[in-house]
Order: sequence, then C-alpha cells, then structure tokens
Amino acid sequence: MRHHKPAKLAGSFVASYAAAGLGSLATIKNIPTWYAGLDKPFFTPPNWLFGPVWTVLYGLIAISLYAVWTAPPSDRRREALNWYAIQLMLNAAWSIVFFGLHQLWPGVVIALALLASIITNIVAAHHVRQLAAYLLIPYALWVGFASCLTIGLAVMN
Repeated sequence: MRHHKPAKLAGSFVASYAAAGLGSLATIKNIPTWYAGLDKPFFTPPNWLFGPVWTVLYGLIAISLYAVWTAPPSDRRREALNWYAIQLMLNAAWSIVFFGLHQLWPGVVIALALLASIITNIVAAHHVRQLAAYLLIPYALWVGFASCLTIGLAVMN
C-alpha cells in the first residue's frame, strides 16, 4: 500500500489546485474590469492578498485530503472524501457564478453553502484524522470572512 502514497499525494494536490485553476479562469479576467467597478465594504482586503492566501489554503486542503485518503478504508473515510469533493466543487462554482457570471446574490448562496460544506468536511475529517480537520480550519475562517465580503458586495451593488 505504501507505493500508492505518492500517487495519492499528487492526486490530492491535483484535485485541490484543479478547483483553484477552474475558479481562477473566471476570476482573473474580471478583477481589473467588473470587480474593480463594484462598491466594496470597508473591510475589503487589497486584491494582491487573495492570490497568496488562496495558494496556501489550497495547499492545506490538499494535505488534509491526503491525510484522509491514506487512512484505512472505512465508511467515515468515504464520507469525508465525499465532503472534499463537494466543497471543492462549490469552491469553483462560487468563482464561476460570482466573477464569471457577475451574479452577486447567487454568489452569496454558494458562499454560505461552501462554508457549511467546509464545516461538515472538518467534522467528517476529524473522525478519520484529527490533523486533517485542523488543516481545514484556516480555510473555513477565510471562507467565513469571504462570505461576509460577498454579502457586503451584494448589498452594496
């Protein structure tokens, strides 16, 4: 089984950064155009901060996913792996809906669903490997903040 660990590590990073890449396709081109023209809440961070923060968070997600994926097979492991898939899909969907389609209120709904899925993922991962759950906490905190920002943007625009 040890020989599968490098493949699972690579797969974990591919899954995590694939969601990042998909989301960034909708995001990057819209930051200097559409997003720049929005009224923003006072607590909006500078644009340059988002890239480094998300890069670190996607890495933490990948390591957390790897920790769960390499745990002994069980129903709890399967449940946690399903929650990784759900939250990564919602993560990419938020960028597509919010930035790509310029839909602020649907973006709020997806952001809140994403936050709920991350919290559920933390609980599910905790049953498999505690470290995996702890690695997702910064992600949940950032998405909680981003959800507040999304709500603020929707209200102001």
